[in-house]
Amino acid sequence: MTASGPLTLPSTRPRLVEGRGQVSQAIVTSLRTGAPLTCTQDVVGTDPWGDDLQLALHLLYELHYQGFHGVSDDREWDPHLLRLRRSLETCFLDAVRAALPSTPKTVSEAFAPILVEPIDLAGSLSHRLETSGELWQLREYAALRSIYHLKEADPHAWVIPRLTGRAKAAMVAIEYDEFGAGHPEQIHARLYADLMNDLGLDPAYGRYLDQAPAALLATVNLMSLFGLHRALRGALVGHFACVEVTSSPGSRRLARAMRRCGAGPAAEHFYAEHVEADAVHEQVVRYEVVGGLLADEPDLEEDVAFGCAATLLLEERLALHIQNAWDRQRSALRTPIPTA
Repeated sequence: MTASGPLTLPSTRPRLVEGRGQVSQAIVTSLRTGAPLTCTQDVVGTDPWGDDLQLALHLLYELHYQGFHGVSDDREWDPHLLRLRRSLETCFLDAVRAALPSTPKTVSEAFAPILVEPIDLAGSLSHRLETSGELWQLREYAALRSIYHLKEADPHAWVIPRLTGRAKAAMVAIEYDEFGAGHPEQIHARLYADLMNDLGLDPAYGRYLDQAPAALLATVNLMSLFGLHRALRGALVGHFACVEVTSSPGSRRLARAMRRCGAGPAAEHFYAEHVEADAVHEQVVRYEVVGGLLADEPDLEEDVAFGCAATLLLEERLALHIQNAWDRQRSALRTPIPTA
């Protein structure tokens, strides 16, 4: 047996941020020092929408993605961290269900509101950016969304081994496109990094985590929560379908916003790419992924509907947070980013 040397991890892994409360700080301390988790707080009373719980969940989920600089890969399966994560997930998921008292029960009911674009787009964030958004707002929006887009499609890949037949084949076909169709320079996460470069932002993975508010973290945590639990595979499919159905119109508006503000060719290209690709993906995901899943497991229809409804709920909460900040000419981030 040979002694193991010092832990060395790729420099591309994000660095840990400071906690935003008792729970998240306990996680940060444990990960940073390698010491056992000391947090014994009952998380039942923790605000499920607050910074502390949402950051805590995000930190624990990231152990299943890129991890953190200086943190051992073994911590991914630390039983104390997993036990705490389960408590946090229960608190969060209960809050999401409570906020949806009239959750749709069928796929048709869940998707009806988003299959036709509304005539009045006054409350649409992408419409605001398209028509009156300023460059500083586009940069903030890009920094916020980078928490997901720099790992775009990764959370949804968890569902692939849990599908069969038509649903699996269609899901793999869509993910193949998301991951560049065999061309690393076309991976959507790479295209988003190019977008950030055009906007004068740092494209490093996890760079803007410290500035991301709870409302943003909740949208990313939701897909990780669905993805990491086989029991929630129907909800993850519902989430994925909702994203694909709503992506093309919003991407078209955001491409126009980037062009109008002179954000740069890569910034415009990222959204222009999604206009065409996601228009195709919408049909495949609705009829083959969702349709194939429910043909195999019809009892999951209510879960698929819940996944769609939960996605819309959290996106609306995030949009409200951003709009309220911008209406006051304030940053939607926890701390403003430097001017380009």
